[in-house]
Parts: sequence; structure tokens; C-alpha cells
Amino acid sequence: MTPRRSGAGGVGAAAATAPPAVVLTPVVLTVAVLTVIGAAPAAYADTARDHEWPLRTLHAAQAWRTTRGEGTVVAVLDTGVDPGHPDLTGQVLPGRDMVGLGARPGDRVWARHGTGMAAIIAGHGHGPGRTAGVLGIAPAARILPVRVILEDADPRRSQARSRPGDTLAAGIRWAVDHGADVINMSLGDDSAAAHADPGEYAAVQYALRHGVTLVASAGNGRRDGDRSSYPAAYPGVIAVAAVDRGGDPAGFSTRRWYTAVAAPGVDVVIADPDRHYYEGWGTSAAAAYVSGVVALLHSARPGLNPAQIRTVLEETAVDRPAGGRSDAVGAGLVDSVAALAAAARLRPEPAVPHPAPHPAAEAGGSTRAAASSTRSRTRVGGAWSDRVRIWAGAGLLLLAVVLRRRARGALRPVSPAPR
Repeated sequence: MTPRRSGAGGVGAAAATAPPAVVLTPVVLTVAVLTVIGAAPAAYADTARDHEWPLRTLHAAQAWRTTRGEGTVVAVLDTGVDPGHPDLTGQVLPGRDMVGLGARPGDRVWARHGTGMAAIIAGHGHGPGRTAGVLGIAPAARILPVRVILEDADPRRSQARSRPGDTLAAGIRWAVDHGADVINMSLGDDSAAAHADPGEYAAVQYALRHGVTLVASAGNGRRDGDRSSYPAAYPGVIAVAAVDRGGDPAGFSTRRWYTAVAAPGVDVVIADPDRHYYEGWGTSAAAAYVSGVVALLHSARPGLNPAQIRTVLEETAVDRPAGGRSDAVGAGLVDSVAALAAAARLRPEPAVPHPAPHPAAEAGGSTRAAASSTRSRTRVGGAWSDRVRIWAGAGLLLLAVVLRRRARGALRPVSPAPR
């Protein structure tokens, strides 16, 4: 298929094909594909904004009456982000390159996929009134770029793949330590050799303990084995499937048990560092839209923990499948407005629940503060339990003696025994 590109004001000539996959070291970690597809002919002279149907589907304009994502930082773990893109100027924070090789800023194969995802999340458009370019679902959120993968066309990709290390896990931890509220991972490994990695899983748990919500693309492997994709399959990660304009599951979208919700992922406008716009498809885009919605929720209710965020998204989803859930779309299509309304009714809870006092310690009149360590409370409760057992044992022994004496009295003969 020959791709076409559109400039800020219209559609231009054919452009190079967008990279279909990107690999992360040490495992094969492939970016959910965003293959470039055809755009409208030049004579139509439409703009990128005209093609942003996902904003209407997700009720973005109505959600923006509540928040536009102010005060929220979304880490984009990807191929890098172009901070000079007109749709992202002022939105991109200083980031980190975890790969350390490959294309550099300004190269044609640098930050294409990551820039596209960042714009879907927090693009603010450009031009008079910012009416041109890509408008993200959370246009006031800030982007924290963390480069953990290389573009497929990067000539150093094979070298990066063979290097030791745990780039994704390191990227997650770095993002958490540098202020991320949300982590978007529009990437995944669904190869035949894909498997859970202990380092990545530990990094996911580290983020969750720190109250950071993680979102990942469910995968594009429906037509190629429909295998599980990581990091989407890690417990605690919000895995996002893709739907088309009609709300139907995209034919490429992986259908697995871990899918939480769905979002638009077909005919999506992609901002590129070359200052043109492309239409693409993939669960990459779907994950980015959900990360943007999560940014809205965090902005409106910053105290909600990752589990609460996930519950809100699932319980307010629309176009729910029969039975309330399916592997194809999870709980259904994300609804930003309904999610914000539900979040407003919740009481924020800590990411890691505060331990409760041992019931036995409370019954014994313990005056220890509720904030004392779990270990201390267990020891106090254990000591009290030991005392209870000692007194109970003594009581049972005394009762046995009494009963034995009574039993002997009951069996005493009324007359002297015969000699």
C-alpha cells in the first residue's frame, strides 16, 4: 500500500512508509504497529483536525469542561518524542534515553512512533487559535519521554536487540522516580518467544506501589497467533484493545484474557517529526487515548490509586459486550465523561493500604497507635494470644480436676464395700 501524507493545511505527496515494528533489548519488544494508510486526495484540502474522530467518540469536548489534564505528567515509554513538534511545544519535559544508541534527534528514523503517541495524549495543536494539527485527549498534560525502543528502520536495531539489560524495566522505574503520574506503553512483545520477565514485573509493581497507573497496548496479533503480549499481560497494567469508527473490535486487535477496555485504533491521525500527518492503525493509538483519559482522571481526582482508576474505566465503559466483558474489548469502549463523573464520587485511597490493627490487640485494650508497624502489631497480638491460651489451659485443667472429684463422689458406695 502506498502511503500519503498530509501537511498542516492539507494533503501532500506520498511519503515513506512508517515503521511497522520496533524491537527492545533484551527481549523482542515490538511497538504495536501503526502502518500508514491512504489519506484524502490533495484537492480535498482537509486538515488533520478534521480526521480526529476519536475525540468525538470519547466525548473529549465535554470532558474538557471538567479538566484538560492540568498538573498531570504522562511518561511515554517509546522511541523518543520530538519536543519541537508544533503540536507539542512546551509540553515535553526533559526525558531519558535508556537505549543509548541508534538514531539521534533530527534523523529520519528517530522518535516517529513516540511523537505520534505523545500527540494523541497531549497534543495542543498549532496555528491561529491552535485549530491546526493534532489535538490530544489531555492537551494540558505534560509528556515525560523515555526512550526504551528503536524504530524498526533504525540500522542499529539488531545491535540494540543483542545488548544485555532490561530497558523497559529501567524505563518504568526511571519514570516513576521522575514524577510520572501515568505511564503509557504503546509497545509489546507478542512473539512466539514472549514471556513474563521478572524484572519487568517487578518494575510494574514498583510503579503501582507508588500510585502510578500503567497503560499498554493489547497487541496487534489477532491474525498472527493471537498470543499474549507483554507488558499488557502483567497484572495491574490496563491493557487496551482497538475498535473502529463503528465501535466494532478491530480485526488486528489481540483478543486475550487481560484486555481491560477498548479505545479508537483505526484511521487515527498521527503527528510525525517530519511535520506531516499520517493516518494509521493499531492498539498503540488505542493505549495512548486511554492514557490521555487517565490523565484527565488524575487531574480531576489526583488521589485515586491505579486500582480505582482501572475500576472507574471498566465500570463506566459503554458498548459493553454480552456478559459485561469479552477478550475482544474488555469491559467496552472508554467513556471519558462518565469516568470523570464516577471518579468525582470516589474517596481517594492509598496505592498501598494502611495495615489495620490486629483484632486481638484491640480486644486487649492495646494503646499502640494504628500507624505502628505490622510486625509490631503481630508481635503484640501474638503475645496476647499466648496469654489467652495459658489462662484457658489453666482453666481447663482446673475444670478437669473439679469434674474428676465430682465423678469420684458420684461413684462412692453408699455402704461399706464387702471385705
